[in-house]
Amino acid sequence: MSTTAETAAEQSPVPYPFNEPAGLDLAEAYTAALDRPGLLRVRMTYGEPAWLATRYEDARLVLGDRRFSRAEGQRHDEPRQSEERRDSGILGMDPPGHTRLRTLVARAFTVHRVEKLRPAVRELAHGLLDELEAAGPPADLVDRYALPIPVAVICRMLGVPEEDRPRFREWSDAALSTSSLTPEEFARNQEELRAYMAGLIEEHRRSPRPDLMTGLIEARDTGDRLSELELIDLCVGILVAGHETTASQIPNFVHALLDHPDQWKLLRERPELIRGAVEELMRFVPLGSGAAFPRYATEDVEVGGTLVRAGEPVLVAVGAANRDALRFTAPGRLDVTRTGVQHLGFGHGVHHCLGAPLARLELQEALAALLARFPGLRLAGDVAWKNQMLVRGPRVMPVGW
Repeated sequence: MSTTAETAAEQSPVPYPFNEPAGLDLAEAYTAALDRPGLLRVRMTYGEPAWLATRYEDARLVLGDRRFSRAEGQRHDEPRQSEERRDSGILGMDPPGHTRLRTLVARAFTVHRVEKLRPAVRELAHGLLDELEAAGPPADLVDRYALPIPVAVICRMLGVPEEDRPRFREWSDAALSTSSLTPEEFARNQEELRAYMAGLIEEHRRSPRPDLMTGLIEARDTGDRLSELELIDLCVGILVAGHETTASQIPNFVHALLDHPDQWKLLRERPELIRGAVEELMRFVPLGSGAAFPRYATEDVEVGGTLVRAGEPVLVAVGAANRDALRFTAPGRLDVTRTGVQHLGFGHGVHHCLGAPLARLELQEALAALLARFPGLRLAGDVAWKNQMLVRGPRVMPVGW
């Protein structure tokens, strides 16, 4: 039975998001939402109220059904955690425009192409661990290991000079911040990053090289398949998205495994489980501080027994959906031997994470190298957690071995 329009209107929206920034627990409010049918009415700090999908099947429907639009959000006061209305770039587009841009980048992130990077990523991980071991404990796993791996890989793919890599860390943090940056501060940060990327693009035009940026420039200049601003923003998006989530998930996964020493021990003894373990950890660890990137119904759609009216936004709580007992057995248990884990950690539908093959490879190699080198790894101090960010994870994680 669908919820009536009157019932929907009478629902008082509850404050959102639910997750605390410190730690990786799934908030109890999500557990309560999973125990009841239908969608929950929520209100974020800014923007209009929204429906919240927490169940796995509801999440897949909203993410995958073409009756839900990301581009429609441009005509609405989107629910969000920060005051500034942000240009989501390719993440804010629908087909066919989304397909046009995605196709230009997709060939660089195929499983076949990404797999060729595995030896280099493995060498990078072991080299960083050499430096970590030489420096001695305690050492910050984030700054010395988790962050440099994806940063080095995505910068190499795009052709960002090694000496420039520290510069975009601050820009990236601001791009993903939910803090009280003023609209002026956010705009200034965005323009600085765009200006840097525009300069790098011009440098690539003068001296082409065999990297992803040169390929995108050729598509712009030869095929005229994207505008100059689209080219700049696409490179910015790849640079930010290409390292931030993986840099957060490496210490998140380690933290979760250290919290479950039986699973750490099992992986240490059976390294062949690493690939499946990464999928299970993607399911188990709720990365987001809250759902983002609302989808707008373009017509009336029933979702899990709730009638979503045309023009209403739906937020998808991926972390909750990955803990849905209707989809996963013992969803609150971390089990690295679990097989066939069809999680939603990389999204679903047309906006399924383009860099998923690369993220998987980096996570696999980072965990495998760490387990082999430091089987007795342990926390060696207090973890400082990120605050006021779209993604959760340690900012500083001191470890010993």
